[in-house]
Amino acid sequence: MPSASPYRAIFAAPGAKEFSAAGFLGRMPLSMAGIGVVTMVSELTGRYGLAGALSATLALSAAVIGPQISRLVDRHGQRRVLRPATLMALAAVCGLLLSAHRGWPDWTLFVFAAASGCVPSVGSMVRACWAAVYEDSPRELHAAYAWESIVDEICFIVGPVISIGLSTSWFPEAGPLLAACFLAAGVFSLTAQRATEPVPHPRGHHTGGSALRSRGLQVLVTTFMATGAIFGAIDVVTVAFAEDEGHKGAASLVLAVYAAGSCLAGAVFGVLRLSGPVSRRWLWGICAIAVSMIPLQLVGNLPFLAVALFVAGLAIAPTMVTTMALVERHVPRAHLTEGMTWVSTGLAVGVALGSSAAGWVVDAAGARAGYAVPAVAGALAAAVAFLGYRRLRPAPQREGSGTDGRQDREDRTEQRVA
Repeated sequence: MPSASPYRAIFAAPGAKEFSAAGFLGRMPLSMAGIGVVTMVSELTGRYGLAGALSATLALSAAVIGPQISRLVDRHGQRRVLRPATLMALAAVCGLLLSAHRGWPDWTLFVFAAASGCVPSVGSMVRACWAAVYEDSPRELHAAYAWESIVDEICFIVGPVISIGLSTSWFPEAGPLLAACFLAAGVFSLTAQRATEPVPHPRGHHTGGSALRSRGLQVLVTTFMATGAIFGAIDVVTVAFAEDEGHKGAASLVLAVYAAGSCLAGAVFGVLRLSGPVSRRWLWGICAIAVSMIPLQLVGNLPFLAVALFVAGLAIAPTMVTTMALVERHVPRAHLTEGMTWVSTGLAVGVALGSSAAGWVVDAAGARAGYAVPAVAGALAAAVAFLGYRRLRPAPQREGSGTDGRQDREDRTEQRVA
C-alpha cells in the first residue's frame, strides 16, 4: 500500500526492526505494572485503597528516578546504564511480589514499590535510537516517532487485558511477574544491539546542567502534567461509570477503544507530508485534546462513552509525535534521552494526580461528575500551552545536531507565520 511506504522506509535502516521490537517488549510494563499491582493487591487483600496507593508510589518513583537514569544514559551509553538499573528494578519487583504473597507489613510493600521506580524509560531510549539514525532526515524521523506512538498505544490496548486476565485467572502475582519478564527481555535485547546504540556524550559535553533548564522543555513538561491528569482521570472514572452501569468488565474494552482511536490517528499522521510551524501543530493538538473532553460531560451510557472516547483518542498520538519533535529541537543532543524522559515524567505525575482527584470526586459526587476532572485538566493544559507557546518558537539551534540548517529554515518560517 502506498500509504504504508514511510513505515517501510524507516525500517530499511540496519538494526531498526530489532531495536524497535526490543522497545515494544520493554514498554509493555508501562501499561501492565500499575494495573497489575492494583489487581494483585486487591485479589490478595481486598484493599483497593492500599492497591491504589502502591500504584501511585510506583508511578511517582519512576517519575523521579527515570530522568536521572536517562541523564546517565546520555553520558555513559545505554548498555552501561540500563542493564544494572534494570537488574535493580527486577530485584525490587521480586521483593514486592514476595512481600504481597507472604502478607508482610504494608511498609515493605511501599519500600519495594518505591525501589521499583528505577525502571528505565524504554520508549525514550528507542526514540533516541531513531533520532540518531535519522537526525538528517526529518520525514523519516517524523514517521519513526509516529510509529513509536502507535507502539505505545498497542501496549496500552493489550497490556492491561493481559495483566488483569493473568492475575484474575491464574494467580494474583502473574500480571506484574510477566511485566517484569517483558522488561528484562526488552532491555537486554535493546542493549545487545551495539551498532544502533546512540553515541554517549561524556561529561565535557554536558554543559548547562539538566535538560530541564530548557525553557521550551519546561513548557512541554508542564503541559503534559495537565495532559497526564486527563488520562489518569479518564481511567478511574470510566471504571466507576461502567460499574454504575452494571458492566464493570466492559471498562477495559471502552478504554481499549480510546487507545485504538489514538493508534489509528498516529498511523495516519505518520504518512502525512506536513508543512508549517511544528509548535503551532502542537498547540492545535493540545487544544483538540482539551475540547474533546466536553462531550464526556454528556455521557449517558457505555456505547456513547465509547464513541466519545474514540473521538477524543484521535488527538493523542499526533500530539505526542509533535511533542517529541519539539523536544528534539529544543534539547541539545547530549541531553536528548533525558529530555524525552522528562516529558514522560510530566505525564506520569499528571496521571497520578488525575487518578487521585478523579477518585475523590467519584466518591463524593458519583461517576458522571467525575468526568469534570479531565475537562478541568484539559482546560489547564490548553491554558499552559497558550501561555508558553512563545517559548516554543522559534526553536533554538541545537548544539551538535545535524539538523541546524533545517532548523534555521523552520525558524524563519515560524517567524513569518507568527
